[in-house]
Amino acid sequence: MRVCKIWDGEYPWDVRVEKVARSLTDAGHEVHLVARNREHRPERERLPEADVHRLKPWPMLGKRLSDATMFPAFFNPRWLSAITTTARASRAQVLLVRDLPLAPTAIWVGRRLGIPVVLDMAENYPAMLRGRVALGVHHPADIFLRNAMAAEAVERWVLARIDHVLVVVEESRDRLRALGVEGNRITVVSNTPSLSRLEELAPKTHAENTLLELIYLGLLEAPRGIGVMLEALARSRQSGIPARLTILGDGRERPVFQERARELGLDDSAVRFLGRVPYVEAVRILQTADVGVIPHVASDHWNTTIPNKLFDYMAGGLAVLTSDAKPAARVVREAGVGVVFRDTDPADCAAAIKRLADTDFRTRCGANGRSAVASRYNWEKDAGLMLEAVNRVVAERAAA
Repeated sequence: MRVCKIWDGEYPWDVRVEKVARSLTDAGHEVHLVARNREHRPERERLPEADVHRLKPWPMLGKRLSDATMFPAFFNPRWLSAITTTARASRAQVLLVRDLPLAPTAIWVGRRLGIPVVLDMAENYPAMLRGRVALGVHHPADIFLRNAMAAEAVERWVLARIDHVLVVVEESRDRLRALGVEGNRITVVSNTPSLSRLEELAPKTHAENTLLELIYLGLLEAPRGIGVMLEALARSRQSGIPARLTILGDGRERPVFQERARELGLDDSAVRFLGRVPYVEAVRILQTADVGVIPHVASDHWNTTIPNKLFDYMAGGLAVLTSDAKPAARVVREAGVGVVFRDTDPADCAAAIKRLADTDFRTRCGANGRSAVASRYNWEKDAGLMLEAVNRVVAERAAA
């Protein structure tokens, strides 16, 4: 099978894009990946997981304007041309598009070429945009470029015409069913790690009477609850719990959180902002932690998606501290891997940190996490579901 995969960001790297492409390639399929190119990488590159086709920079316009022409809007003719050209040249049998922004473009190309289109819906895009507005962290230009009402209209149009949808969690599946999408057009393919992650990450040894090491992996933005986590950490330390938070990741709100940490009296011995680090280094630092943190605001967005880091924490044998955003809270409770606190409530988060200061409790949570990844929450299972869904869509179109 020949697959044209569409990703609206730079490649490399995105963990889910790579996992999907690699699984398709490992199953014997041919994958062509269309990607953005603000970093001005080679327009064509053969990687183990896919043949990458990047948009061509226009240096005569200057870098800023050239990059602007690559904005992933469904009405952008550059993306329409790139997807059509790649799909035709590769004789693609299916288009696999990641997330909403370029889904209409993929549908138009699919109709023109007579091939089916599968949407990999990693995010509840309209809810994500609404959440940013609600927290006051949107950019003025977002009213035109990332408008939640417009995104809802686009989503309705797409869901009525897409051949199949991959979602990352059951709560997202249920949302689409409520919007009228038939159950047989939806497959849950979660953000789980490969079983090899259990070998890469040695089981965590939780020692008594040591500094309680908390770690957060991901973007630094208000909807992810970083501010609440900082306040909870300050409360915990004031109550005598020796805890430290390490933050791996970056974002435009990083200076805001650094200033808030200073206001709370959290110096470098209490919170470390390490920024983006290479994957190998992130894995090393992860293995020094005791508790993985997911403080996301329980909005419509985080109630219908689930972060990769939850399963990375579990695979490493870390206990998990999560807000009550529904999918993450459900997994943590069902698998017995940590503690859930009320989102936006620093006092409840501090109480959860106190519970996790119990070494024996953390040890049980860590062991449960690795066991759950080995038996249930792993990419080998999810990749099988993804491959079955894509194969079925192509076979049904061929038989029509």
